[in-house]
Amino acid sequence: MEGEGQMGTIGTIVIMVIVGAVIGGFTNSLAIKMLFRPYNAVYIGKWRLPFTPGLIPKRREELARQLGLTVVNYLLTPESLKARFLHERQEKAISAWLQKESDYIFNSQESVKTWMARFEIDSPVPYVEKTMDSWIEEQYENMKERYRSQTIRETLPERWLIRLDGKVENVSSYILEKGVEYFSSPEGKERIQIMIDDFLKTRGTLGSMIKMFMGNTSLADKVQPEIIKFLNHEGTNGILKQVLHTEWEKVKDWEWDRAFSIVTDRDLVIRLQGLVKERINLDEWLDRPLGQASTPLKEGVQQRLIPKVVETVRIMLSERLEQLLLKMNLQDLVREQVDSFEVARIEDLMLGISRREFKMITYLGALLGGIIGFFQGILVLFIG
Repeated sequence: MEGEGQMGTIGTIVIMVIVGAVIGGFTNSLAIKMLFRPYNAVYIGKWRLPFTPGLIPKRREELARQLGLTVVNYLLTPESLKARFLHERQEKAISAWLQKESDYIFNSQESVKTWMARFEIDSPVPYVEKTMDSWIEEQYENMKERYRSQTIRETLPERWLIRLDGKVENVSSYILEKGVEYFSSPEGKERIQIMIDDFLKTRGTLGSMIKMFMGNTSLADKVQPEIIKFLNHEGTNGILKQVLHTEWEKVKDWEWDRAFSIVTDRDLVIRLQGLVKERINLDEWLDRPLGQASTPLKEGVQQRLIPKVVETVRIMLSERLEQLLLKMNLQDLVREQVDSFEVARIEDLMLGISRREFKMITYLGALLGGIIGFFQGILVLFIG
């Protein structure tokens, strides 16, 4: 009988330990689940069941607001961002990366036009040419107004005047060379004959007598070699040079107002515009490979521009980072994102981080329940 009593006592204590452990484990597990579930409030008629929805779904807005404050006040602070990103070591690393990446552009074999099309940029040729035309016309008008009352000698640089003086001799030789070339041609000979015929017609009887005297011999055949000989003569070249030099010295003393009156403004402007376009040739430049077209800029961009831009951006961000973060309104951004999460996603996120800890809490509840059950069993025996 005594053995049966001891067995009954032990059985009672074991049962109470098991019951206590089950209750403790179940209670903690239920409490953990009630953090997230139910996701929505449960109603019986108009009466809402207590503890529905779960704690986190019920306090989701506050949780989102607190997370936003935590991010702004403790995580993404201006000080932490400056320490992490805005320092000289990071600046050098970014500069080195940009310099390396820029090699792709400076070595590209695709044309400038292709790169512009890739970024949907229209050809700048019409705009640039229109701008150049307007600028040339404007500068021409400004020059006319500025130098109108000054002489050519006063305004042109000395080296230009010396070069133009040398060009006079070239002009003289060019004129005589072209004259010989013209009068040596059949067209020139024909012109000589026409001029002789016109001359003799105006001389009446004398002209007729000369024609009779020459017979069938053409005067043009006689005159043409003499004209060519005259043009090739050194004295002719000297006379022409002297005349051109004399006239050029007179032109130097012209006021620009007089020079402008001789030249048709519009024709001169159009000629200047055409020369600039021909010299620059934007269409040809756009068809060149980007790497070739940008080669003159490579050293300046990589060695000076990129480091300077990165440094300037770093300093600017350091000075204005706090204002920038305020304008970004990270607190509201985090709050809105968290508030838009589905509760199931928040639950998965939390359990994914703390699943092991939640299990330990459940086991701890079972352990504490078992201990409490054990002491309750002892207490019941003593009271009984």
